[in-house]
Order: sequence, then structure tokens, then C-alpha cells
Amino acid sequence: MSWNIARVLAWSSDYLGQKGSGSPRLDADLLLADVLGVERIRLYTDPERPLEPSELERYREHIARRATGQPLAYLLGHREFYGRRFRVGPGVLVPRPETELLIEVALGCLPPAGDAEIWAADLGTGSGNIAITLALQRPDLHVLASDVSEVALGFARENACALEVKDRVSFVEGDRLAPFAASDRVGRLTILVSNPPYVSRDEQGRLGFGVERHEPSEALFPGDGDALSFYRTLAAEAPQLLLPDGWLACEIGAGQAAAVSELFRASLEQVQVKKDLAGIPRVVFARARSR
Repeated sequence: MSWNIARVLAWSSDYLGQKGSGSPRLDADLLLADVLGVERIRLYTDPERPLEPSELERYREHIARRATGQPLAYLLGHREFYGRRFRVGPGVLVPRPETELLIEVALGCLPPAGDAEIWAADLGTGSGNIAITLALQRPDLHVLASDVSEVALGFARENACALEVKDRVSFVEGDRLAPFAASDRVGRLTILVSNPPYVSRDEQGRLGFGVERHEPSEALFPGDGDALSFYRTLAAEAPQLLLPDGWLACEIGAGQAAAVSELFRASLEQVQVKKDLAGIPRVVFARARSR
């Protein structure tokens, strides 16, 4: 029995839907396009093209792994973020489109470009998507980025090289704000950004298809079980790292805006909340008090 593009897509999208994928046809399309080495549109302009046995075998392997919930980005080896391709794989959090709002907020907090160097910090950098994107959007910006995972930092360094910002983005391994407190940037940061672990254990059953099983738990769940744990640390320690009138900007989970804003008001000023395109409060940002 011959398997052509149209037939294999119909079967695999139905199968992935049964297994729980929220976007089975898109998953099937992108995986097949990757196997064939073509753009997705080619699947629809040449639907009768038969698959070679080697192509079919590789595609079946992809579909079998996706059916267990393995992230599509892991299977493809990359994820688009802010119009650029970032390499990802097991051990690193897959960048989400809603995090692009954090980029917009951070860029809006930076002063106009001038002669002086501007320094930022990125806590929990993962693939480096936030730090690298900020550096690409602002050529006068230097970023110090940290993560507890050496695996994630490996991906981040590779992405910084591929996107040609390794001279302005530095990566260091360490927990929470310790790497920044030990650096020569103390009191000299214009902005500190973070997409920290903020998922409570009560919410873990509501994560997307395969997320909890395959993406790194340290990037999703605070180790102490307190969903606001990282925000408490940031509120207490970030002001000492920032310039007077510097900014702290963080992504938050649904329903956390009021609690995080209250924490930030204890040590910062001009606390603001920004909603994402779905109308969900997604970023809380605040300004350091003048010293």
C-alpha cells in the first residue's frame, strides 16, 4: 500500500488528535515538512507525492514521539521567537509566544540609545531567547544571563553564537540572583527581566500536552512549592542590583497579577501590569526607588 503526502497527513493528524495534541494537523504538517526538507506549502501543492521507505520510517518515529507528548520544538530542534529561530531540545524550556510581551515591556523601559553602555540581566534564561532578543533589538545593550541548568546554558550559548551576539550576552550558571550579586554589575543594571518558574503544583495538571512530562521541572515549578517564591526573592533583592530608577520586569502566571504587584510595591514604585493579546495579565514591571 502506497503512502503519499495526503494520505499520511490524514492518518497522522487523526492519530495525534486521539492522543491529545491540541494542534494535530499543524503537528503532522510541520513534522512531515521537516522530514522531507521542504516548506509546509509544498505538502499542499504536491499531495500525491509518495514517501520513500526511509522518509516514512523517520516520519513514523517523529509521530510516535509526538504522540507521547514530546514537544514539537524538541522534534524539530528549534522554535521561533520574536521572528528568529532558537535551537531547543530536551532540558530547556520551549519559548512561548506570550513571552514576547516581556520583550516589548523591557524595550519600553530602556532609555534612548546614547554613548553610555546599558546593562541588563536575565534571570532563568533557558534557551537565551529573552536575553538574545533584547541584545538584537538594542545594539547598545549588554546582557548578563543566568540559569541553574548547564544544559539550558549550552543551548543559550549556541543561540548567542548563531545569532551573533556572543560579544554582548554573557551566561553564568547559578541560582536566583546569586550570579548577579557576585558580579561587577551590582547597582548598575538598567533593567532586570525574568520569566521565572511560577506554576503551582495545583496547576500542573492543566499544563499543555506533554509539558510536565518532558520540559524541565525547574523551569516550571519553584522548588519550594510556593508559586510566588521567585517574585518574593526578586522584590527583596533586585532593587540593590538596579540603578536608581532602573526597572524590574517579570512574566507572571494567570491570576498572579495582584499578588506579585503587592510584593513589588514593598520595595519598588510605579508598579504596572501589562495584559497579553488574550487579555490575561502577563507582565508585572516596576521601577526602583531613587537612592
